[in-house]
Amino acid sequence: MPSAYLPDRSLILIAGAEAHSFLQGILTTDVDALVPGESRPGALLTPQGKILFDFNLWRDGEGFQLECDAEHRDALIRRLTMYKLRAAVTLAPGGTGVTVIWGDGAKEAEGIIDGAFDKAGILLKRQPGSLAVSDGSQAYDALRIEAGLALSGRDFALQDAFPHDVLLDLDGGLSFRKGCYVGQEVVSRMQHRGTARRRVAQVTGDTDLPPSGTELMAGGKPVGTLGTVVGSRGLAIVRTDRVGAATAANLPILAGETLVTLALPQWSGLTFPIEASEAEQ
Repeated sequence: MPSAYLPDRSLILIAGAEAHSFLQGILTTDVDALVPGESRPGALLTPQGKILFDFNLWRDGEGFQLECDAEHRDALIRRLTMYKLRAAVTLAPGGTGVTVIWGDGAKEAEGIIDGAFDKAGILLKRQPGSLAVSDGSQAYDALRIEAGLALSGRDFALQDAFPHDVLLDLDGGLSFRKGCYVGQEVVSRMQHRGTARRRVAQVTGDTDLPPSGTELMAGGKPVGTLGTVVGSRGLAIVRTDRVGAATAANLPILAGETLVTLALPQWSGLTFPIEASEAEQ
């Protein structure tokens, strides 16, 4: 069965009588909506509404497990501790390394269903620790590209992206119905005013794509930047208005010297604005 061991992911164990209300009050994820056996993506935002840390969150008995980038685990624990004050909550580092399993074998495999992949119509389960599998990280990256799911450090820099930019508003990682949380006023204003212009796009080249970090250009204007790349396919955070304007003007979009086509993930229901009144001129 397709699987991959991700040694760069780590866990934080969160428990205590007030763990639920503590997380509900600071994270973008709607903790009330978490069901046992399923994870949801989420973020801890800056007060200005940008992503400070991104993660997956799931219930673990009476507590929770949070999966994040191993490099940022200790910093995230420190930030959560800062918000905890005297709440009855314990925060402890868990293990490092997560195995992901997808395909037909995932139906019978143990693990936590990844809610973001589920939104994209892909069954993927996450299991702490290492199973007897090969590295598989490139296959997992290819699957993320197929799903249109971005990851910090690979597709966007922390403190540089809003939740809308990486589709958290659509993949179950951002709530507009629960009460206040850090950065909530900014992202709610973006939602109600419809001002989100940057989105994750799937990139397909007519040959292999250039390296991550290459700018996408149309008519001499940058429209986005390549993130994860596997062969001729990749992800990019793009300005949808500029892509729409390029499409309306029949301008080619290039990654370096490679001609590319862009698509917004089908499951998102989003389209590029191509009417003259919608697109940036």
